[in-house]
Amino acid sequence: MILCDAGVLLCLVDRTQPQHNAYRTAVTGLAQPLITTWACLTEAMYLSLHRGGWAMQKQLGQLLLDKLLLIYEIQENDYARLLDRMEKYRDRPMDLADATLVLAAEKTGHRQILTLDSDFLFYRIGDRDTFDVIQVQ
Repeated sequence: MILCDAGVLLCLVDRTQPQHNAYRTAVTGLAQPLITTWACLTEAMYLSLHRGGWAMQKQLGQLLLDKLLLIYEIQENDYARLLDRMEKYRDRPMDLADATLVLAAEKTGHRQILTLDSDFLFYRIGDRDTFDVIQVQ
């Protein structure tokens, strides 16, 4: 599976985004669903509300209903690890949504990510492995 951050989720539903068509085409061509976290989806929903209202939020929700997007559930015993990641990368700074994606990569072993965020070039999975940032043109 391929991890997906909030910026890409917004890009998929906001036609005013410069890379909207490229990301829609790339995601439509995948043979597998994307995986994200509630924190990323919440961030994308918030941004969608302010950019396109309920109609844009509904499009995001439809990705879940169509099973094109799955949610990785953060467990209570992972909260300390999230805060640890945020502290380690506080110079960037790392927000909660990004920390949840790093944690999801650590827990699932999935390294591929769709992101508009260059920080994923610096973040490390388990303090050693790099993300495989998928370039979309």
